[in-house]
Amino acid sequence: MKNLKAIISRFKKVKILVIGDLILDEYIWGSVDRISPEAPVPVVWAQKRTFAPGGTANVAHNIRALGGAVTLLGVTGCDANAKVLLGQLKKQQINTKSIFREPQRHTTVKTRILAGHQQVVRVDWEHTHDLSAALNAKILKYIERNLKNFDAVIIEDYGKGVINVALLEKLIAKARALKKIITVDPKEDNFGYYRGVTAITPNRKELENAIRNLKVKDTAHKLKINTDRLFHQKEIDLAAGEVLKYLNLDAILVTLGEQGMKLLEANGRLTHIPTVAQEVFDVSGAGDTVISVFTLALCAGASKLEAAHIANFAAGIVVGKLGTAVTNIKELLERIK
Repeated sequence: MKNLKAIISRFKKVKILVIGDLILDEYIWGSVDRISPEAPVPVVWAQKRTFAPGGTANVAHNIRALGGAVTLLGVTGCDANAKVLLGQLKKQQINTKSIFREPQRHTTVKTRILAGHQQVVRVDWEHTHDLSAALNAKILKYIERNLKNFDAVIIEDYGKGVINVALLEKLIAKARALKKIITVDPKEDNFGYYRGVTAITPNRKELENAIRNLKVKDTAHKLKINTDRLFHQKEIDLAAGEVLKYLNLDAILVTLGEQGMKLLEANGRLTHIPTVAQEVFDVSGAGDTVISVFTLALCAGASKLEAAHIANFAAGIVVGKLGTAVTNIKELLERIK
């Protein structure tokens, strides 16, 4: 406990660059008391609308809420939703000077309609095409000039186009040259591009799909796993080991929902960390909390195992809140006790 408290007290000294796909989370809150006469669907009587930074923006929000300094690098459209997102980020004292605009793209928005505590439907507005060559070059120029000022870089890959091969190759090479911590919240289709980062934090589904893709794309890579069904615990361990070796990672932290997490380190140590969630209202954004706190803790001098435990406590807090949520130092210390 004393050591974990000391690590958390150093969060305020950490500076992190977060790169990836920005999302605006919109919530329409209401109630239901009848079915529509037009179709067999509930009629939601809307009473309130709220917004929150989502996707990569939620990672930055998690870091800032825990006292870390964070700069957000991403892309929005030139639309009204971009103004809403930037306004939310400024309220949270998140540096937005490295957010770029692309007129051909609209800001990604995920609208969740809730009746009471129940999500009725989600509507997504997004573009997933790759960034223009000119915009990619601007982002790489920013990275070249500024990466030395950060302790770590978090790559948030939601598959919306910001994280691409050309960007990853140069970003990872630059960060490794500067001996920076690099963590990735991965997209399973892009696993092969994360080679040489410090750690990745896939969930069970992402790990399973990554192994299936690896089996198809790299037939020379001998896999010991039956990929035709859902993985059991032993197969999760094997899959984590395969990915760790294939990508030359220092660690892989697999999130397993109600079953907690598994941390596999390059030295072969495998640790199962049971969940500490006391109640679960909403799991959206829990992965963002895990990678945020795991990276913060590593930058603050934690071992991989200490960082994973702190991240597990933080995730246990946010899943007990409704909507895309964050935690703070006070809540985190109380939960660890």
